[in-house]
Amino acid sequence: MPIPRYELDDRNFQDLVQEMIARIPAHTPEWTNPQEGDPGHTIIDLFAWLADTLLYRVNLIPERQRLEFLRLLNIPMQPAIAATGLVVLEPVKGKYNHSVNVPLHTAIKGPVSFETSEEITVFPITGKVYIKRRPTEAEKKIFAEIQLHLEGIYDIDQSEPYVTTPMFQEAVNDPDGIDVSRETIDQSLWIAILAPDAASVETAKNSFHSNEYGEKIINIGFAPRLSVPNFDEDISEPVNNKEIWQWEMPSARTDKDGISFEIPYLNLKVVSDSTKCFTGQGIVKLALPSPDRIALPDNSVDINIFAGTGNLPPRIDNEEEAGRLVTWIRLSPKQLSETLPVRWLGVNAVSIDQRKTIQNVVVAAASGAADLQVQLPGSSVDPDSFELQVEEIGTGYQRWYNRQLLSADRNDRFYELDAEAGIIKFGDGVRGKIPEANSRIRIQTMRYGGGKSGNISQRNLSSISFPHLKLVQPLETSGGVEAETLSNAEKRIPRVLKHCHRAVTRDDYASIAMDTPGVELARVEVLPRFKPQQRMEDLPGIISVMVLPKKSEFMPPNPKPDRNILSRVYAYLEERRPIGVELYVIGTEYISLGLSVAVSIRDGFPRQQVMQDVQNSLREFLWSLTPGGHQQTGWQLGRSVIDHELEVVIARVKGILTVNDINMFKLNELKKWEMLQGNVRSLNLESWQLPELLTVVVTDGDNAQTALYDEYGSGDETGDDSRKKIPIPVVPEICRC
Repeated sequence: MPIPRYELDDRNFQDLVQEMIARIPAHTPEWTNPQEGDPGHTIIDLFAWLADTLLYRVNLIPERQRLEFLRLLNIPMQPAIAATGLVVLEPVKGKYNHSVNVPLHTAIKGPVSFETSEEITVFPITGKVYIKRRPTEAEKKIFAEIQLHLEGIYDIDQSEPYVTTPMFQEAVNDPDGIDVSRETIDQSLWIAILAPDAASVETAKNSFHSNEYGEKIINIGFAPRLSVPNFDEDISEPVNNKEIWQWEMPSARTDKDGISFEIPYLNLKVVSDSTKCFTGQGIVKLALPSPDRIALPDNSVDINIFAGTGNLPPRIDNEEEAGRLVTWIRLSPKQLSETLPVRWLGVNAVSIDQRKTIQNVVVAAASGAADLQVQLPGSSVDPDSFELQVEEIGTGYQRWYNRQLLSADRNDRFYELDAEAGIIKFGDGVRGKIPEANSRIRIQTMRYGGGKSGNISQRNLSSISFPHLKLVQPLETSGGVEAETLSNAEKRIPRVLKHCHRAVTRDDYASIAMDTPGVELARVEVLPRFKPQQRMEDLPGIISVMVLPKKSEFMPPNPKPDRNILSRVYAYLEERRPIGVELYVIGTEYISLGLSVAVSIRDGFPRQQVMQDVQNSLREFLWSLTPGGHQQTGWQLGRSVIDHELEVVIARVKGILTVNDINMFKLNELKKWEMLQGNVRSLNLESWQLPELLTVVVTDGDNAQTALYDEYGSGDETGDDSRKKIPIPVVPEICRC
């Protein structure tokens, strides 16, 4: 966007004349009838004209100075950030009997333009995820007798009943996903690889054959269920799930004679993992073994009585679907894992971003003049993928590079890219080479776009510009941020001049953290010499940066950063901290608070409305962001909550006659409300803590309630070790009419 013109003084010639005439009675009262043509009026006109000319130049010089200053400092406005997401590609039935390669930057149609951000091999299969789910209490009663009979048939002492349950399907999609470790009996996710129909099972399996380009790669899309990390959790490095979880396929190798509830599995090689060990959304690329090494365990009890038991894949009782089975892929733990929260998982997935790509486009012809500027056919350009070529006599097109011209030599093929505006600037012959006159300037590759318009909900992207492929969008796209506005740039640029992208002082850390791309923060606090793991203060060489995301409503839960926000802020600060500083990026530690208030209400005021206003005023006052706290910038870290201060807040509510009583509560270790005692009741906080007001009870009377009955938080269920029991499928009787 262009920088608009500002006027420091918007008075014009006529305004100045009228202002001076209005001053005549005060300064020269003997001049009673000023008229045009009078000598005095002519002098007024002359000075008004001089002042108008000066004001015109005053309004121009600051703009010129600012633009020239920013040009010399190379501080352009920040471009838009593109939204990203995952989609699943499926072949149209009967169109492909082999794998096809979809190239990079293939266009995707929808309300906003997207493109694939990687190449993908699409197999003529679909994937459906299943889990071995524990029965509910009601189901256990129904299945109890069936379980006893099955133990007798299988000749086993102990069994663990399960229900084969599809996951991440449109009809039964759970927005919260599933914790694989805690909500399944075998801590595993099972992906059924399905052919389009029963007749094409072998064809689909043969598509796994390697070719002259090497082994075939299958894409597994993964989206975690993001959670709020513990206050003392170190997020500087991703959780190393790589050593805990593994991908497997049933092996054609047989270790035992006959049939059994135990079969061998092949370990699949992970070629790449953009999920960073299941801590973020991305793609896991697996190398497929040759078809002759892959097995398909019998799914029918008519063939194998042990179908679905032990470590065998879950039994599918839908005969049509079972007939399309090609094989299984299992995500299982090498060792017992505490947690693996998964929101979605799917096969033939590819990552996408909200950008357009143009290639081999001539955008201008050089004039031979110094400081040439060329407008590109798009704004918010991705500088990492941008490649520019300039034609040179005798050698053809040569690649030029995006570098700062201030550090360039006269023969360097350098240019400067203003990514936000989509403008490139060439050198002047002293700093950077001047393109030869009439030489053509060509874009070899340019990707551009972005903004909040790319943050769209699931199932809004419709198709892909590749023949005979269907597109499914199982998740919303996210991460799109608008290009920086002028007002935000004017606030950011002084901070940049102050810290120069180097975190040294306390304010530097706060400013740089607030400027983290793609993250919207509402509050940043810097805790020097504080280590969150041990909750110890006054330790030299340590900086803890506390960040809180934006939240508009003043209701619990209070704003808490998830792992994605903490990781991005940490990565941005890590590159800018001094060597020797131990950096931590954390959320805040909230201390739960409950209030019980007794008030008297003035006559004529609606009782329910006044009581609701009391609740709202307390929530706003104790809020961790603006307008909370005494300074309306959020409750101060470590400041105790005192009952007398709360009484003042309540008394200011319109319609309150008197504040009769107030009780304060905090949650104890058993997650029960415990009333605070003392003449002056207060919730004492440490320097890294904030209050979290969970419940407010307001009554019209003399005495406040002395007990609260709401319970918050939940304990983790710890069952026995399911691996000591043999999983067996239990299903209600199926009608085969």
